[in-house]
This record gives sequence, structure tokens and C-alpha cells, in this order.
Amino acid sequence: MIKLNIYLLLNILLLTLSRVRADLPGTWELLVPDAGIASMHTAVTHYGMVVLLDQKNSLSRLLLPKRDCSNDENDGVLKHNCYANSAVFDPTTNTLRPLTIQTDTMCSSGQFLPDGTLLQTGGDTDGWRKIRKFVPCETSEACDWEELNDVELAKGRWYATNQILPDGSVIIIGGRFANSLEFYPPRKQGEVNFPFLAHVHDIQDDNLYPYVHLLPNGKLFIFANNKAVLYDYEVNVVVKNYPTLEGGPRNYPSAGSSVMLPLEGDFSTAVIVICGGAQFGAFLRLGSNVPAQGSCGRIIATSDDPVWEMEDMPFARIMGDMVMLPTGDVLIINGAKSGSQGVEFGSNPCLHPVLYRPDESLGSRFMVLNPGTVPRMYHSTANLLPDGRVLLAGSNPHYFYTFKSEYPTEFRLEAFSPEYLSPDRANLRPVIVTSPQKVKYREAFEVEIVVTLPIEGPNEVNLGNAPFATHSFSQGQRLVKLNTRPAVPSGVGSYKVSCVAPPNSMVAPPGYYMMFVVNQGVPSEAKWVQLVV
Repeated sequence: MIKLNIYLLLNILLLTLSRVRADLPGTWELLVPDAGIASMHTAVTHYGMVVLLDQKNSLSRLLLPKRDCSNDENDGVLKHNCYANSAVFDPTTNTLRPLTIQTDTMCSSGQFLPDGTLLQTGGDTDGWRKIRKFVPCETSEACDWEELNDVELAKGRWYATNQILPDGSVIIIGGRFANSLEFYPPRKQGEVNFPFLAHVHDIQDDNLYPYVHLLPNGKLFIFANNKAVLYDYEVNVVVKNYPTLEGGPRNYPSAGSSVMLPLEGDFSTAVIVICGGAQFGAFLRLGSNVPAQGSCGRIIATSDDPVWEMEDMPFARIMGDMVMLPTGDVLIINGAKSGSQGVEFGSNPCLHPVLYRPDESLGSRFMVLNPGTVPRMYHSTANLLPDGRVLLAGSNPHYFYTFKSEYPTEFRLEAFSPEYLSPDRANLRPVIVTSPQKVKYREAFEVEIVVTLPIEGPNEVNLGNAPFATHSFSQGQRLVKLNTRPAVPSGVGSYKVSCVAPPNSMVAPPGYYMMFVVNQGVPSEAKWVQLVV
């Protein structure tokens, strides 16, 4: 009788937990049970295809065509290599095509150029000073990586950050043993010393993968460890030192994550949010169970007298990814509750995503979402897809691929659908019928949409770029809310929305953007638009 009662209690508990899980917003979908590689770096191209990229010397389950195999007697790991360590993924068909990488891209950096080319820089060993390009193509074509042989980085860059600039060039900042920056295309001055990175360096190297945000005044907000500066890259001058963000280090290997909130209105105000991180010392203890940080700092970076506004997340989190959603809310997903970044240094996965709602008042901004089941620890990524879902890839907290471990190398690809994609909101979801493929700065244009239910209230037209996601930070991530007029009926269920392109390339650098129309908090599927001078 006692055993029966225990059995009944366990079943009641499981049923209760399943109901609680079902009641939380958001849904999960397994896209690919075995992609063959664990993506350390992920980026979405303007064809909607997703580039997955890992380090070179991994024994993946995704094989290259025989013609692309390499032979290198000097390679200490793989003298005969037929293993693909990069692939392009089609989220409309859930299929992959292997790509060829010649040099080691471990812990490298990247950014899209104005023409949609993915620029990829640095890495480890033979990839330390390499520059690579991936020119995206249609699914029927066979585009692949190109390793540049006529130009290389002025300094080896490992754990650096890239940011596109208003003129369409890219600045590459930091890296292990590199307290400096440089540009692509290369500028005459070559490597530029950047003492700030040396100043914030500590015994753990907490100045790696700095958080870099291009502000609408054309200057850079650069954060490393627990400090930030306003930097004028044109004259190599630190314009301002921001207050210290309390709570400990926030960058690799103690990384939380960071976003710049949407630019809107007159586009003069930029707000930066940094959430999570590790306690100092966690990285120094192999397999550490030191609890992660749970605090977030928020600062108006363009203020004359900026201060950090502090608040706590529902969960402490290290290695979380902050993804800017089409609505302007921020999804915080992936990561762990203990330890730090680095091989074998994290534990206690954080399976609950959290929604950060920036327009809510202090203390009411976080919403806990439906938890996943796959631990996404070190070397995992999160990227917004054009259909509004968020792609989750990777997790390899080991130097090589390891499958007999508490947290094995992860090959599954998943998608998380925020609540705005729930079936009960389908009647509110607009569909973009016509929109321009290119727009110039300050250009007025129209977007035609259809929607099932009559529109009530204003619509938003929001431009979100495609960042390069790696190590808990999406390099170059940006959302711009355009100035619009109320939707005007143009037929049965059809409306035209008039809007104006961003005023200049400091607000939105040239390149491809996902254009979403948002109706009552529900975004359309995006159409790609190229912003040109």
C-alpha cells in the first residue's frame, strides 16, 4: 500500500510538472537529430541559409566529398582529413551541405559585409592571422569558403570581436595576446594599439571577446571585464570612461552576454544591457561548481552622465545568448548556472529561456519561458531566423568531440518559437506581400501586408541585421525601429504601411536586414532588404 501511494505521488508530481511546463510560453522543435558537427560559430545569410562553423581539427560525422579531402603530413591530429567542420543549413528543408575549411577557426570572429559576404577572421594555430570569406548563394548553388592568400591580419586574433562600421568596413578588436585593433579592408596604420584592453586584463584573461556596439553617434561602446569606454576609432581616442559594472567579470571566460536595445524615435539614444557572467575565480578551478552571476546592468550609453541600473534575472547564468527578437524584446537562452566558459569549466545547465522586456518597469522586465531539454553549454549558439524562430546549435564543452560525458558534444539542431508564434495569435500575424529589395538612407517607401483580423493600432516596421554568433555574444547584432504612419486599407484584409529608412549609416550600417512588420506584438515573416548609400 505504501509503495502504491509513492507510485501515485510520483505520477501526480510528473503530471504537475508537465502542466507547469506546458503553461509557460514558447515551444521547442527538433529540426535535425544529428547535424554531424557542433557549431561554435553561426550566422544567417540573406538567402535564409545558415552557416555553421566549428574548429578545424574535429572528427565530425559530416563527411566532405572525396575531392575536397586534404592531406597534410604536418598535421598532428588529422594527416588525412575528410571531415567537414563547416556546413550550410537550410531551415526550410532541415537539410545540410558540407563546406570546406582549410585553417583552424577555433574561437574566431566574423561579420557580414555590405554586399552580404560573411567575413571571418582569425582563430587558433594556422588560422591565427587568416581572413576568410563566404559569399552566400541560393540553395541550388555550391558556394563555399574562400581563404584569402593575398592579405592577412596584421596581428594574430584569437577571441576577438568584429563590428561593421558606417562606411561598410569592419573593425576587429582584441584577442588573446592582442591588446590592439585593426580594420578590414586593411588601413595604412595596420595594427593600432588599444591600451584599454591591457588595462582591464586580469589573471583569467577576462578581456577577451569584448562587447562592441556601434552607437548612433558613430562611436563605439566597448566593454571588457567589468569596464567600458566610448571610443572614437577615427582618431584613436577614448572619449569617455563609463562607471564600473559591479558584480564581477562579464567577458570571456567569465562571459554573460550583451545587447544594444532597439534604436527608435530620433535614433539618438542607445541603451546597452549586459546580463550574467561568472564569479571571479571560477575559471581558475577546473570543473568548477561556483554559482554564476544573476545580475543585469543597463546603461544609457549616449547619456552625458551614464549610470548602471541593476536588476536580477530569474536565474543566474553563464554562457547565455541574448537574441534580439523582431518585437524589440530580448531572448536570453542557453548556458549554465555554474562555472565559467572554457573546456570542462561549466556545470548545471540552465534550460529555462527568459524573455527580457525592455519597455516594462524595473522589477517587471523578465518572464520565464518554457524550458528545453538539451543542455547548451560552452560553444553553443542562438540566431534569429527570418520566420521569427530562434535556431539553437552546438554545445561542445570539450577540446575534441566527446560523447561519453555528462555533457556530451551536441549535434542536435533545435528551434525555439516565442509566444508570438503560438496558434492563437496566427490571425494577427501579418504577411508581407510587397516590399522593396533595396532602400537608401532617408528614403520613404511602402510595405504592403495582408492580415486576417482587422488592424487595431499602429504597426511597426523593424529592421534586424544578421549577426555573427559565437561564445555568448552576437557580434554586430542590431534592431532599428523605423518611423511609420498608420496602416491604410488597400483591399480586403490588405494594408499599406508607409515608413522611412534610417537616417544614416551610423544608425544602421549598410548591408542586408531582415524587415519585419509587427502587428500587436506579432511579427511577420521577414523579407530581406539591402540598405545602401
